[in-house]
Amino acid sequence: MIDAAELKRRTTKLLAACPPASTDRTDFLKARFDAGLAWVHYPEGLGGLGAPRSLQAVVDAELEAAGAPDNDPRRIGIGLGMAAPTILGYGTEEQKGRYLRPLWVGEEVWCQLFSEPGAGSDLAALGTRAVRVGDSWVVNGQKVWTSSAHSARWAILIARTDPDVPKHQGITYFICDMTDPGVEVRPLRQITGEAEFNEVFLTDVRIPDSRRLGEVGDGWRVAQTTLMNERVSIGGMRLPREGGMIGPAAKAWRERPELRTHDLHQRLLRLWVETEVARLTGERLRQQLVAGQPGPEGSGMKLAFARLNQEISGLEVELLGEEGLLYSDWTMRRPELVDFTGRDAGYRYLRSKGNSIEGGTTEVLLNIVAERVLGLPAEPRTDKDVAWKDLAR
Repeated sequence: MIDAAELKRRTTKLLAACPPASTDRTDFLKARFDAGLAWVHYPEGLGGLGAPRSLQAVVDAELEAAGAPDNDPRRIGIGLGMAAPTILGYGTEEQKGRYLRPLWVGEEVWCQLFSEPGAGSDLAALGTRAVRVGDSWVVNGQKVWTSSAHSARWAILIARTDPDVPKHQGITYFICDMTDPGVEVRPLRQITGEAEFNEVFLTDVRIPDSRRLGEVGDGWRVAQTTLMNERVSIGGMRLPREGGMIGPAAKAWRERPELRTHDLHQRLLRLWVETEVARLTGERLRQQLVAGQPGPEGSGMKLAFARLNQEISGLEVELLGEEGLLYSDWTMRRPELVDFTGRDAGYRYLRSKGNSIEGGTTEVLLNIVAERVLGLPAEPRTDKDVAWKDLAR
């Protein structure tokens, strides 16, 4: 049995063998993975020790105190939060051994090829086709709103492999090599001026069947693992008190008394309390994850994350008055990560508008919470038993 004392002993052994001050960052991260201290709840040999998930905090605290490097989780969030749990749940032993270590270390960045121009909120209506040719699949189609596609080596991809069955049944899940011929990535410039998102065109891209996750036609079920983990990773991230958007707003309030009004004070107090409630709810959700897979509660957390970010950033812009109208830099960039708190109020206000779209639209998540959490009657769906090829488009 792996307990906290044993994890501390193993962490001490790692630090003695690989002193952070004198060990190359990548070499240290590889040694940490091989010692089972990357994600302790994963199986042995895959970066873990089969220990309770709650004990990860023990390892993290010991390494942080020793000044050890982390794996820059914001840069590789899609790999850590979405690809890894899906590969663990549905991948072959060969796939787990091939992808998980470089994914966690950060040597290989991942992106997500799910949404399409005609299949965003209704993701199951996707039209990207994958046709079996021998031991490979030939994929054609277009994906959109793809974060990190410009820096990714691998992508998790869902494509339609059978148009003759209802839309949820004819989907298969693949791992796509973003360096393969036929993969074209184009930037999508956002209201912030940056292009962290992309559109991806797939033209006769050949994917070996060995890079399929799950059974043929079972891609929707596999994708649910990805989507549930995505919402938890977005809405349930661990933050300190006054972490995230509320931090800069509260800081401006304390440091700029001349900007205060009674109305802004009341709004700030309400949002501060709601942010703290959301933060503590996220802690409870992470504790629930120890016992099993993420459930629809992650959708509720992601809903709260989007609403609070948009309300808080709006409050901050109002609080700053004329200063809030300034925008420091609209240069076209293709960043590797999103930095909400390291930029100015104008950036936070504009960027937060996307929070109610990315990772599941607010409207879709409200339906999930209503039906799967509250048990309300499902909305009528006339297309559930209709073959995808016969759907109106």
